[in-house]
Parts: sequence; structure tokens; C-alpha cells
Amino acid sequence: MQSLRELLLLLADSGIDFVVIGGFAGVVHGSSIVTRDLDICAVLTTENIAKLRAALKDLDPRHRMAPQRLSFLQVPKVGEPVNNLYLETDWGAVDILTSVSGVGDLERLKSRAETFEIDGRRCRMIALVDLIQAKESLGREKDLLAAKELRAIAARRSAGRT
Repeated sequence: MQSLRELLLLLADSGIDFVVIGGFAGVVHGSSIVTRDLDICAVLTTENIAKLRAALKDLDPRHRMAPQRLSFLQVPKVGEPVNNLYLETDWGAVDILTSVSGVGDLERLKSRAETFEIDGRRCRMIALVDLIQAKESLGREKDLLAAKELRAIAARRSAGRT
């Protein structure tokens, strides 16, 4: 988790507008389920890809879904459209998605996002209710289990407010 934290700090300093999603957001919300990657939602413009490359250049970023493990520093070519990136770095895996299943795109996520601070950086994180919806829409056993725990966390939060 420490390397993912460092990876998040690196991305927070990169100038890319993003929202933390997935298991890391779940942990910040209070989940006990350990995550092995960092998931964010961002718009993958040519400018943002250049910022990502600059931020990750010293971490040997590779496309982890490509059998050849192509270098992210070379692929995609400048100006080539990209929907999602699934990268492996020396500090761990990072997935950059342009939208979240069952929830929507970056602007939708930002409209309800919560903020948290990590080493003096303010980061946006998917709202708990949106994370639950995203996990349930994926329908995988591990995501449904996470959604169940997140619902319990949401219920405890609601009970604490009344």
C-alpha cells in the first residue's frame, strides 16, 4: 500500500485532474479489503497523457494488458486516442479510466466527489454511494463483497449522523 500511496502523490503533483476510484478509495472510505493497484478516473487527452508520461518516466511504466509489455513512454503515439490505460510501474499498477461502470465520466464523479488529504495534497475520491454503485454494476464476486462492506460503512455513517 505504501508504494500505491507514493504513486498517488506522484499523480497528485502531475497536474492531471482526476478522481481516485476503486479499491484505494474503498480503503480511504474505511474498507478492510486490501488493494493491489491504484485506480483513477481522468480524461485522457494528449496533454494529460504527456503529463502522465512525465510523472511516470522514472518508474518504467508498461502496458500490463499487452503481452509484449510495451512501454507507456512510447505507446500510444502522440495524438492517438485512448480510452483507458492499464499500467504497471516499479511502484505498482495504476489504471486510468475515462469513465466508471454504473456511474459515469470524470465530470459526473467530480460533482459528488469527496476530498481527502495525503501528505498535504488534497485529492478527490469517488463518493461512497458512487463507489458502491460502481462495485455492484461490475457484478464480480469480489466487487459484490466489497460493495456489501461499503454498504455497512455507509449505514454506520448514516447512523452516526442521526
